[in-house]
Formats: sequence, C-alpha cells, structure tokens
Amino acid sequence: MTRAGSAGVFVAAGIALGLLFMPLHAAGEQRMDDDPTPVVGRRGFDHTVDANVRRLMNEGQDTFRHDTFGDEDFWGGTLRLHEAIEGAANGGVGPGVSPRTALGVGLKVDAEALPRGVKKQLRRGEIDLDDPATTLALLRADAVVGVKGVFGADGTLSSVGIQCALCHTTVDDTLAPGVGRRLDGWANRDLNVGAIVGLSPDLSSVATLLGVDEPTVRAVLASWGPGRFDAELFLDGRAFSPAGGSGATLIPPAFGLAGVNLHTWTGWGGVTYWNAFVANLEMHGKGTFVDARLADPAQFPVAAANGFDDVRSSPDLITPKLAALHFYQLALPAPVPPPGSFDATAAARGKQLFAGKAGCAGCHVPPLYTEPGWSLHTAEEIGIDDFQASRAPDRRYRTSPLAGVWTHEKGGFYHDGRFATLADVVRHYDRTFGLQLTDGDVTDLVEYLRSLPDD
Repeated sequence: MTRAGSAGVFVAAGIALGLLFMPLHAAGEQRMDDDPTPVVGRRGFDHTVDANVRRLMNEGQDTFRHDTFGDEDFWGGTLRLHEAIEGAANGGVGPGVSPRTALGVGLKVDAEALPRGVKKQLRRGEIDLDDPATTLALLRADAVVGVKGVFGADGTLSSVGIQCALCHTTVDDTLAPGVGRRLDGWANRDLNVGAIVGLSPDLSSVATLLGVDEPTVRAVLASWGPGRFDAELFLDGRAFSPAGGSGATLIPPAFGLAGVNLHTWTGWGGVTYWNAFVANLEMHGKGTFVDARLADPAQFPVAAANGFDDVRSSPDLITPKLAALHFYQLALPAPVPPPGSFDATAAARGKQLFAGKAGCAGCHVPPLYTEPGWSLHTAEEIGIDDFQASRAPDRRYRTSPLAGVWTHEKGGFYHDGRFATLADVVRHYDRTFGLQLTDGDVTDLVEYLRSLPDD
C-alpha cells in the first residue's frame, strides 16, 4: 500500500470512529445538561474542575505564605525566639531585633502588607530601622515574610512561628533593599537561618536531641552562613563533612517543579514528600509523617532514636493542607530572565552545544532540564565526593532542574556552593567527561544557562 493510501485508510477509520462515538458523546452531554446533580452542575464537569483549580490555588498560596502548622509552640514556646526579637525594652531579653538587624540576616518585608502611610514614611526615611519596636509593628502587620508573630490580649508578643515562605520566598526590592513584592518559590540566598535560630535564648532541646551542649549547637548554627540550612543534621547528627566543611546545603528554589519527580539536592522524594518532611521535622509543625527509611540507626541515628520515622499529632494541622500546597507550588513557573541579562547570540550557540558537543541534554532534558523519571546519580558519575549523598536514603545526587538558574547564582552552585560560578560548573564537567570545550564554548554555555527558560 502506498503512503497516501495508508493515510487514507487511517483518515477513513478516524471518521468512522468519530461517527460511532458521536451519538454517545452527544447524548452524554445532553444528560449532563439535563441532570441537576449539584456535584457536576449544569455547566458540566469542566466547571467543577475550574472551581477546584481556583480553590486549590487560593488555599495553597495561603498555606505557603501564612500557615505555621502550629509550629509557634516550638519556636516560641520551646526556643523562646520571640523573647530575643522583643528585646528587654519590650518585655523580652537582650537588645532585641531591629528591622536593620532582621534585614541584615536576610529576612524580607512584604511591601504589599504595609499600610500606605508606612510606605510613605519608609520612602522618606522616617522609620526608625534601629528600634526593635518597629520590628514588632511589622509583625503585627503580618509583613515579615515567613514569620508570624502571635500577640496576646495585652498587645505583647507571646510567641512566633515560621512559614514555608521563610526560605522559599524573596522580594523584588521595589520599595527598599529587602522590602518589596513577594517572589514565591525563589530561594532566599540572603537568609541566615543559623544566625536567626542562634538568637533563641533556650536551645537546650536541640542540644538534648543531638547529644551535645548548647555552645556546640550555637557554633554549628554559626557555621552555616547565608542561604544555607542543614536539614539532615537532625537526622544523622553529622554537622561537618570529613574534610571539615559545614554539612549545611544551599536553599534550593521551589519554582519550576511541575513534571519534576524528585526534590532537594539528593532526591529524598517528590515535592509533596518534602513538604510533609519539612513541615513536621524541620518547622516542627503538628502533623503526620511516615518514612520507614528513617528507622535505620546506622544511617539516621538521631531520627531512629527519636521515632522520626512515624510521627503522629492530634489534631493533624499539616496533612489536610498538603494537597493544596503541592498544587500551588507546582503552579510556580521558573521566572524568565530580564531582557538584556544575557547575550542572546552567545546563548543560541550555547543551546547547540548543550544538546550536542557538551552532552548536557542527556541528563538535563529540555524543557524539564532534569531526567523525566528517576533522576539520581552516584557521586562517582558526576565527579565529586559522596558526603551529602551518603546522608540521603538512596545515597545519590539529583539532576537539578536548570530553568531560572539566574535567580540563585548567589552562594555558588551544587548543593554546597563548591563552584562559585556557572563557568566553574561547566569546566568541572569538561574535565570530568573530557569534553574538550574551548573558552568560547564555556562562555556560550553559560549564556545559554542564564537564558533559561528560553521560551
């Protein structure tokens, strides 16, 4: 049969199938329109889906930005962090945390939560940024990104909680440095988590968990630095690598993850797994978390000793929020780079190298820029040590998505920032795989990476 004849047969078959199912489809639509069942509604199931999309988006955004999952009982009740924020002059302890100090450790302010008058005063330099009382006013306005102040009936700060946005939102600095509109999903590489936690007057619970004294805990927290957090520390107690480096890793972005299977540098699980993990074990919210892998006393001695493999709280303030939170995060796109931020001509050449000579697309498969499916590799495969990989259940590193990489160049690349620039990353792969790239090739590849997503 000729190609044209074969095509004709398929077209005819398609028409026949269409005619066969048309009456059933049309009849089904007619029954749907006539059926007053409220579950489907008169406008059809698509309307139900649209309503569900809107609900999940709204609930997920609210959870991401504002929900503490009840963790203020830990941050305020146990660590007494709110007392350090208040300062002695406002009923707490120590000098207090002024807005200048808060901005200095990477906390951000949501300009859209500020009253109009406050915005004008800020622009005119009439706000006292050195007074902890101003920080308390910002907390009352719910303007400190990722931090919730709990105030008593007398107006004093009685506790404080943290939210997902603390680490995974920054601002666009439209009003002032560190003050602007929210950029959800962007890694806050200015945030010094260790310094913030280290302000807590009472770290005895953390010291007890890790089996060390409080000065040791404070020293470890101080070793993290801006944009880094050690989620595994509270599972394995390994604060430093064999080479002496900090066990903390860079905060990853939380955008552009739709279609991406595994999350985090070492691929512990998907996005919703990590949401449950962090909300329960790191934020210290009240929920349910189950992962039998953490019962291994050899790999996770701290987790195994404290039953972190099966955590149950009543009421569960986390699990009912996971679906909407997941939906909202998957809706966060990788941001398109600003015009003029990369050399378009060089990026076009880099795109050809990416898919060809350099072989990058073999693992960073466009448009996900990671492997569809199981995207894990041994340390040997990518030419680095296995310290961080050995702290994860699969003992491997994930192929990180690349779209929007221009938003998190601060702090370096790879999980621990070992490569200061994108050019350093490209040269590492050139050496590891013998790609024989020229200096021009390296430059072109870097410009292409900065152009992603390049649509």
